[in-house]
Amino acid sequence: MDAKTGEMSGGCPFSGDANMRTLLGRTNKDWWPEATQLDILTEEGKSANPYGEDFDYPAAFNTIDYSALKADLTALMTDDQAWWPADYGHYGPFFIRMAWHAAGTYRTGDGRGGSNTGQQRFAPLNSWPDNGNLDKARRLLWPIKQKYGKTISWADLFILAGNVAIESMGGPVFGFGGGRADVYEPESVYWGTEEQWVNEGVATRIQPKEGMALENPLAAIQMGLIYVNPEGPGGNPDPLESARDMRETFSRMAMNDEETVALTAGGHAFGKAHGAAPSDTFGGSPESEVLENQGFGWLHDEEEIAAGNITTSGIEGSWSNNPTSWSHDYFRLLFKYDYKLVHSPAGAQQWQPINQSEEDMAPDARDSSKKVPTMMTTADMALKMDPDYRKISERFLNNPEQLDDAFARAWFKLCHRDMGPKVRYQGPEVPEETLIWMDPVPAGNMPSDAEIARFKTVILGSGLSISELVKTAWASASTYRKSDHRGGANGARVTQAPQKDWAANDPAELAKVLSIIGEHRGDLSMADAIVLAGTAAVEQAAADAGHAINVPFLGGRGDCADEHTDAESFEPLEPFADGFRNYLKTKANVRTEDMLIDKAHLLGLSIPELTVLVGGMRALGANAGNTTHGVFTDRPGQLTTDFFTNLLDMGTKWTPVDGSGDEEYVGTDRATGAQKYTATRTDLVFGSNAQLRAQAEVYAENGAEEKFVSDFVAAWVKVMNADRFDVA
Repeated sequence: MDAKTGEMSGGCPFSGDANMRTLLGRTNKDWWPEATQLDILTEEGKSANPYGEDFDYPAAFNTIDYSALKADLTALMTDDQAWWPADYGHYGPFFIRMAWHAAGTYRTGDGRGGSNTGQQRFAPLNSWPDNGNLDKARRLLWPIKQKYGKTISWADLFILAGNVAIESMGGPVFGFGGGRADVYEPESVYWGTEEQWVNEGVATRIQPKEGMALENPLAAIQMGLIYVNPEGPGGNPDPLESARDMRETFSRMAMNDEETVALTAGGHAFGKAHGAAPSDTFGGSPESEVLENQGFGWLHDEEEIAAGNITTSGIEGSWSNNPTSWSHDYFRLLFKYDYKLVHSPAGAQQWQPINQSEEDMAPDARDSSKKVPTMMTTADMALKMDPDYRKISERFLNNPEQLDDAFARAWFKLCHRDMGPKVRYQGPEVPEETLIWMDPVPAGNMPSDAEIARFKTVILGSGLSISELVKTAWASASTYRKSDHRGGANGARVTQAPQKDWAANDPAELAKVLSIIGEHRGDLSMADAIVLAGTAAVEQAAADAGHAINVPFLGGRGDCADEHTDAESFEPLEPFADGFRNYLKTKANVRTEDMLIDKAHLLGLSIPELTVLVGGMRALGANAGNTTHGVFTDRPGQLTTDFFTNLLDMGTKWTPVDGSGDEEYVGTDRATGAQKYTATRTDLVFGSNAQLRAQAEVYAENGAEEKFVSDFVAAWVKVMNADRFDVA
């Protein structure tokens, strides 16, 4: 670990606090201990989904009267409600912010966040300071959600409302894809360890002078923010330091400099920020408010709301003199005027044009007959002051049609980045163009039964070991992340950079195996051949252990060429740890067993599936680096329960290996002292953790062998097919 930056060598994605932590960080119970907790009702695998796990949301979505839905949303934009009047008589900017903040939590580090499940309805997101008063936006949408019911999820409705808002104000839209299914309870996401929110005097997570870098997988600069502090890092109104934060956080949300500038300028073409009164004049967040407020937080005084005395970010004013119409005035005003630093009525630092002409001023949000100065935040000033951002900004200023296209595309990417392959997109407005960030995979062909049988025979006779075939299939398929539906075996990207060179994949061995698979695959796609080779190996390993089984194989995968793959975007998928292969790049500040659980969660695995896969992979000798850690068997390569029976054998005594940092252990015979096995934390946790031990005991019992093989095969097939959205 770098003593100055706190980062692990090799770019550890789990560095942070010097003390060992879990992957949860601060939880809802930590933030709001008095809130009603429902966890007890979801114990023992009980689902919180009222529609049941078999509900086919995409099918329901495709029954909707889409034109009628959009017409209702368009009408809503100007349907002013007395309990929360629309600024300038138009809710469009409000819904753009809601959609942006639903999608903008996405981060590339682990694919979590984003709009995919409608998480903005739940804590902590519904009560983040940066989401202030968005509870009202969701309530404005409720009549439409109520009308269309299960045919439109909240997750889709958030994004579609943002799209319709842009269209209703004349802005450019690239398209819309539905299909985001709601969840009905908060997801477990690591948002950081800080114990204070952004508005409570906490410094930015990037502190160069102190040697602090932004911890992975986080993307936001402070706790409770979507992106950056608009006043500047930690409230410091320095545009160049703000540019540094913007570049870091937007890149971790899959945006380059041009997309960052386009999104900022396009989003700020509409609406206003709110800082009309000191923040101590309003209440707490929705999660902390009293029962009678019914989930409303922050501001609910009707007289204050009617008067426009609303404070959210603390910054007050609009960016444009035409805040409800798409225009290019944002850049015109940014470059036309010099700006001075002032304070909003709420005390926030912001920038105001010097000697602004009345024609460039904005209307008052409640009284259009009044004119008020426009403003810029420190983050906006960064687009003018940072040399690289300025070049892009000036190009957009002089070529406004380029901004139109760039904003439409960047907005579409922002709202759809976590949806995965384009085949998941539903509805009549899915664009024809397929973009590189959608991870396109050419269509494959379904192999015949004869071709499948031929290949299985030749690959098992090719001289490749069971371990090599299993490891290669796992390396290909286990990149899948259910968080953003990236990765997986389809496309055979394990044959391409960067995946072919990842340390976890044993590059030299992988290259040998892929070469031999390629020689024998015949008419099979490389993607199918890799998975089928692993399938054949599992069948053979089971047969060698005395179990005749058929491992289901679903063919039809396609192969990607270099032009189908944005190699740089796949770098965050590299495993820092993969407990299934007993791989750890280097010791981290997170317990290795917790990283195994995190990996299982991203793969969509249950506790039994996690357990049986680890036990099976150890029996098959499928460790990275071909180590013998956890291979508690004298017959590696056979699909046996030996991992569990020998782990739970009380005749073995475990002691840490000196110098391993409690990562490696030696098992010795209690009676003789002779060494029997070596293990890692991810092996021994199945004996030390009570829940995992209960699972391990099932497979260590006499007569459990057939169940073990059956369960392993089912879990294996689940991982191999996790990304098969191209089939029903």
